[in-house]
Amino acid sequence: MSKDIRIKKGLNINLVGKAELATSKAPASNVYVLNLQDFHGITPKMLVKEGAEVKAGQALFYNKNHEAMVFVSPVSGELVEIKRGDRRRILSLKILADKTQEQIEHTVPNLNNASASEIKAILLKSGCWPFVKQRPYDVIANPEVTPKAIFVSGYASAPLAADLDYVLKGKESELQAAISAVAKLTPGKVHVSYGGSNSPMSNLKGVELHKVSGPHPSGLVGTLINKVDPINKGELVWVITPQDLIIIGELLLTGKFNAERTVALAGSSVKKPQYYTTKIGSEIATFLYASGVNGEKFRVINGDVLTGSKSKQDGNLGYYNNVVTAIPEGDDYEFFGWNKPIFNKISTTRALTFSWLNPKKKYDLTTNTNGEHRAFVVTGQYEEVFPLDIYPMQLLKACMVKDLDEMEQLGLYEVAPEDFSLTEFICISKQPHQQIIREGLDLLQKEIG
Repeated sequence: MSKDIRIKKGLNINLVGKAELATSKAPASNVYVLNLQDFHGITPKMLVKEGAEVKAGQALFYNKNHEAMVFVSPVSGELVEIKRGDRRRILSLKILADKTQEQIEHTVPNLNNASASEIKAILLKSGCWPFVKQRPYDVIANPEVTPKAIFVSGYASAPLAADLDYVLKGKESELQAAISAVAKLTPGKVHVSYGGSNSPMSNLKGVELHKVSGPHPSGLVGTLINKVDPINKGELVWVITPQDLIIIGELLLTGKFNAERTVALAGSSVKKPQYYTTKIGSEIATFLYASGVNGEKFRVINGDVLTGSKSKQDGNLGYYNNVVTAIPEGDDYEFFGWNKPIFNKISTTRALTFSWLNPKKKYDLTTNTNGEHRAFVVTGQYEEVFPLDIYPMQLLKACMVKDLDEMEQLGLYEVAPEDFSLTEFICISKQPHQQIIREGLDLLQKEIG
């Protein structure tokens, strides 16, 4: 029996361009790229040299701080480029894919009697460990510690997010295999949230289920953690996304690392928004132009519109992403836009804006921030869309002035940058909330560990 969690504070952002529930196979990419910025806090050490031939699932580099933690190639082919930045820091790896794919096969333990150490060993060796994230700090989990619980959010509430009920359909065996395995890695519970009663997540065994409802950010795993088992100082939990559980489950069932993703291509600049099956690191253009685009001035976002990163049209799918969004570029200036009634934008205030009159209306928003960066203004708006038991304004300011004691006391251990995506969206001061929280987490981890 599941436990209900109903979120009242939040904001649903209804945008034009939601992906239709239809899936096509994306044309195969010629090259695949792993961007090292996707692995925050990792110091990479290469295992193969530029020009080497690699197989799908073969280790490319390891984490200097945890040598058993390897990162693998999504495809077989030639490592044609190791792009470096300042101080020869590795920025990305580019692989020219073979026409005929070769795969590394692993010997996996029997799930029924495998020990926690055996499960951990196969996840590290196969390259699946990077899918396990840790809170606090929102980084790849330290395999040498034990979490008090594991959390999986099977409900996506972000604007234009992939419909997880649709994406996960038919993957029940992989999900259950992954859940059964990772459950052995914690003495606590595995908490799983879901939205609809038909969700594949609602039938999982060996977990504590939570049916979630309410506006965004009800689907964020941070909201689930806060409502179920908040993190105190000295505690940590692990977080895994459902699409990553599928890859882990398939590895445990077949012995192969399958980097396949079902990606939602969405946004008002896409002529035919729908789902595509592709692989981690694939060229976004392969499926973006298969659907067609409207106009020439649009922005490609690697992820959803609130938390994703700006990408080139010929960029590559992020390691953890299962949605790519394309919306109009907001590089125009609206003369006296602040001094007239507004009907085509979303706002939490009723001053000159009328989105509150029709909450179900879908909007065709651009990337325009409708204002410039300015000092924080205390309005009380953040608290209206922030369901966590935390003071968002005070925590942001503590991070900005680098007050470690205040950051701890105000709950920085509990949050990740994505938890502040909505407050950033409605911020009339145009402050980069997610960046502020990320820098605060990095400072806290460096100073306290």
